[in-house]
Amino acid sequence: MPLLAPLLAAEAAAEARAAGGTEAADLEQAVWLRLMEGPGPPPAAAAGWLRAAVRAEARTARRRARREVPYGPGAVPAVASAEAAALDAERGRALRDAVRRLPGRCPELLSALMSGSDPTYREISRELGISQGSLGPLRSRCLGCLRTLLRSEG
Repeated sequence: MPLLAPLLAAEAAAEARAAGGTEAADLEQAVWLRLMEGPGPPPAAAAGWLRAAVRAEARTARRRARREVPYGPGAVPAVASAEAAALDAERGRALRDAVRRLPGRCPELLSALMSGSDPTYREISRELGISQGSLGPLRSRCLGCLRTLLRSEG
């Protein structure tokens, strides 16, 4: 395992910038922890596992950074009114209903893209049985259909 330390440091440094300002050392620590807490012996293809683990930890850090809201000194978060919360919930329901009514593979694709697990294009293409190169153009067409549908409904 000591031979993996330089590879882990390099991978973590490369992914840290894309991870929403996460420190490379934090990514390294998370990967070492994942390795030590994992079930069973270390993986046989350790270098490949390590690269995948660093990318997964970077995705987790990006999601966490998106959810975190930095506040200045003395700032108090605004509490949404019950009316605003109800309107937000209604907008969410309308959006989910519109996505379900889209043609073809669009509902599956957009649901996969909006899932909380933040899957990669590779994972989505494998799950849906669509080539990875087709996902971007299909996504654009689906979003165009969704936009048209939502505009027509007002």
